[in-house]
Amino acid sequence: MRSLRPSLLAILISLSPVGASAQTAPDIITSQIDAFRAGDFGAAFDFASDNLQAIFGSPENFGLMVRNGYPMVLDPAELRFLDRAERQGRMVQRVLILDRDGRSYLLEYEMIGDGAGMRIAGVRILPETGAGV
Repeated sequence: MRSLRPSLLAILISLSPVGASAQTAPDIITSQIDAFRAGDFGAAFDFASDNLQAIFGSPENFGLMVRNGYPMVLDPAELRFLDRAERQGRMVQRVLILDRDGRSYLLEYEMIGDGAGMRIAGVRILPETGAGV
């Protein structure tokens, strides 16, 4: 039995929050969209920055804002992570979203923090450019 202990310890370490420190913007965004898909606005709210949480006050208010302003993130047919850049000390991740009706949207997610502490500080829908792919 003693020979199993090092293996068990290695598994537990890999599952611990220390392993979560490698979170990236696509990981956070995907996790929030997964929460939206599940209808779990509480979990989705947890991915928002402290400032956004203070502005909206509750998962219910946050969910209402998302339903009214960003319905394409509730259950997208497809996500494509595009370029990432730093702007004024914050990381910005562009995401192309295809909704269930076949419409495409280009969103820009502003991220704050890093690793396991990274959260979404804001999202804006970028205007159509009319350029083809």
